Amino acid sequence: MSDKISVLIDEETIDKKIRQMGEIISKEYENKNLHMICVLKGGTFFMCELAKRITVPVSLDFMAVSSYGMDTESSGRIKIIKDLDEEIEGRDVLVVEDIIDSGRTLSYLLKLLRERKPASLKLCTLLDKPDRRVCEVEVNHTGFVIPDAFVVGYGLDCAQKYRNLPYIGVIETN
Repeated sequence: MSDKISVLIDEETIDKKIRQMGEIISKEYENKNLHMICVLKGGTFFMCELAKRITVPVSLDFMAVSSYGMDTESSGRIKIIKDLDEEIEGRDVLVVEDIIDSGRTLSYLLKLLRERKPASLKLCTLLDKPDRRVCEVEVNHTGFVIPDAFVVGYGLDCAQKYRNLPYIGVIETN
């Protein structure tokens, strides 16, 4: 099986957008400490680049949740693989995600995190695919709204391949 990948969003455009998002988030959390929660594995690339561009004090934590497995379609079953290392009660929390697709995973995750009583809870994503939404989820910061296509690169994968591409590409499996 060979995969053809065409560039949807190039590296320079992604970098510029993340810089803009960092400026906005820095102003929003001025005089506060921001606790960023990365949804592994895909969100790692985005969160690292975003955190470097935020000027307020930042702490990081990671959560691993899955609804895909080795498939390209969400299974609808959410599984927490790794929970947070730190408590979030009373903290200003920004969940950082690589892509929001059906919304199932984020809807479940945000509900779970709200129950832990953070001072504030917001969602930031690099990519949003609203055409695929089956669960409503409020996205506070969005890098790019993209069409319904299977994308890889910049942390996004297809069966664990292509995460390291420096751009967002559309994959077509032959």
